[in-house]
Amino acid sequence: MVSARLALFLALAAMPSPLLARDYGQQGIHFPIIENDLLKQIKSKLHAMEASGEIDRLNQKLKAQTIARVNRPKPVAGLIRADKTITRLFDPTITLQADIFDHDGRKIWARGTGVNPLDTVPLRAALVFLDGDDPAQIEWAFAQKPKTAKLILTNGAPLKLMKARQRRFYFDQGGKLVKHFAIGALPAMVDQQGRMLRIREFALPGRREQNQ
Repeated sequence: MVSARLALFLALAAMPSPLLARDYGQQGIHFPIIENDLLKQIKSKLHAMEASGEIDRLNQKLKAQTIARVNRPKPVAGLIRADKTITRLFDPTITLQADIFDHDGRKIWARGTGVNPLDTVPLRAALVFLDGDDPAQIEWAFAQKPKTAKLILTNGAPLKLMKARQRRFYFDQGGKLVKHFAIGALPAMVDQQGRMLRIREFALPGRREQNQ
């Protein structure tokens, strides 16, 4: 009998009591949920920009900026004109971080091995780094031998110089090469000496001529 009463009490206790249910009414101001279609908003904005000619103006601006950047890339920061001539050697050897396999799956180099790229791919032409806005550096570069050296600008207008000099110029975008070789002053030259790279920075006579 006691168990039956206990079960009945628990069942009644689990049922929601109408005495505990309350209507708290409306609290604050309510607004209807209205959400505009994002794609429609974007299309509407584009149509308005096209009608006003803003898209064409933006395209022309982007085109002009691109042409300007190609004609004169962003200069490599932190470089100065050399005030003394220095020579040092650079070891290009790298330590492999993983095993290297050939196309047949055979291991050709083990992880931890030191590999010198010059053993398989020699530096066929010297690399000459220049400030293209310094006429003295340009004249110095063209006086160097051999004439096969690759002329790499860190500042200046490569296309303009190619047209004027009838010689290919490269540009060290982002300064990746000068950072790799730790070059801090110009002009500089990198060439191969056996299994090492020789890096030279040259002090030129006279002061840099400023372009007007």
